[in-house]
Amino acid sequence: MKSRGGGTKGRRDEGTEGRRDEGAQSNPQSAIPNPQSSIVNRQSARGDVRKNVVLIGYRGCGKTTVGRLLADRLSVGFVDTDERIAAQAGTSIAEIFASEGEAGFRQRESRVIAEVAAPQPTDSSVAAVISVGGGAVLSDDNMDCLRRGGRVVWLTCSPEVLHERIVSDPSSPPSRPALTARGGLEEVRSVLGTREPYYRKWADLEVSTDHRSPEAVAADIVAWLHATSSNP
Repeated sequence: MKSRGGGTKGRRDEGTEGRRDEGAQSNPQSAIPNPQSSIVNRQSARGDVRKNVVLIGYRGCGKTTVGRLLADRLSVGFVDTDERIAAQAGTSIAEIFASEGEAGFRQRESRVIAEVAAPQPTDSSVAAVISVGGGAVLSDDNMDCLRRGGRVVWLTCSPEVLHERIVSDPSSPPSRPALTARGGLEEVRSVLGTREPYYRKWADLEVSTDHRSPEAVAADIVAWLHATSSNP
């Protein structure tokens, strides 16, 4: 886990960012693994007043599954922007891409993000958990909007594991468009390589989901939120 500007892990400590503590990953019940393993913290230790928790990452990284678990643990609402876009359009994301192109989809995405980004007044440390599509980070307007009201968590994952999850999900082919002509693992590697700098740019926290249960990932995020909350 990595977090922006945090106490034990700074953004510029490049020498240890890529290390993974296998022992921490194999124990999904641990609240916080070694900070140099599955977590990168880029946020100041305490005092953040942003209320939403925003999950970003490539398709297949677990944003929706982890998001629902996280919202349940925090007793707050959950919004998946792709699900809301599809519901508003009355069709799948793949069909929106086919009929309106990526530009049409991105316009819809930006409208939905503007709708859900502003946190509702609450006395709790979290207002809502929001999962956004993998390409939302490419728009500065989208991410500026989300970061004004929320802390951003990047769920990281290797291309190989992402591809394995995508092909094993029966709902993925009919609902998700191909993003390049290559398809398959090569598409994942290519698109992820393009997007990774954007994920890293916007993330307050990075949490690896490689070979880890959604419950363990959600537990890491909850522990981080408690450690950085303005209402500890």
